Amino acid sequence: MTSTTLPNWLTRVGVFDLETTGVDVATDRIVTAHVGVLDRHGREIAARDWLADPGIPIPDGAAAIHGISTEHARTHGRPAGEVVAEISNALRVLFAQGMPIVAYNASYDFSLLANEAARHGIPALIDPQPVIDPLVIDKAYDRYRPGKRTLSVVAEHYAVPLDDAHEASADAVAAGRVALALAREFGLSQTAAELHTQQIGWARDQAESLTEYFIKAGRLDPAEALDGSWPVRG
Repeated sequence: MTSTTLPNWLTRVGVFDLETTGVDVATDRIVTAHVGVLDRHGREIAARDWLADPGIPIPDGAAAIHGISTEHARTHGRPAGEVVAEISNALRVLFAQGMPIVAYNASYDFSLLANEAARHGIPALIDPQPVIDPLVIDKAYDRYRPGKRTLSVVAEHYAVPLDDAHEASADAVAAGRVALALAREFGLSQTAAELHTQQIGWARDQAESLTEYFIKAGRLDPAEALDGSWPVRG
């Protein structure tokens, strides 16, 4: 049953997204980033973007997704350490205000940011919270819906426009609007802290379920397991 009201803590949310050199949170690097703030209507009322020189070549496959080539990043991007420090500080400020931060597949973005911080000797975010992950929430509330769960697909399902997928600002804002749509659709917890704790359990359960599926499909060795730690992988 759809609710038209939002919990008070959801009337203003931060949004966060990274575009990177690849999908390995331990070794890949930040290329572009966006941190913003949305109001209760999904309008962005504050925003900042970054372009980094990641210090390594950007693979053609990654460049084809987000549109940033190695040459462009080297010419126009800022030193990676400066960018990582500024992103971390922007998020730290929002968390200090008690603002929840929305990130789609949050364990990817927050884990990669943590590894980048360690790489550049920058203080990492300690236990970032409260975080809202529309991917985890959507899977928890609508577990058996068929089809992919990419941001583009889920945004379309909840009638959220996403015209420039894989562009950090567009993805961040769309994820924030999906979070607001989920709150109206399902009625989320009345406190951000409670929802954060729920997502820790949901993410763990989802990883265990996906591990079982991958083992049965022959895509994982029976001794292996997907990391269900959230919002920062172990």
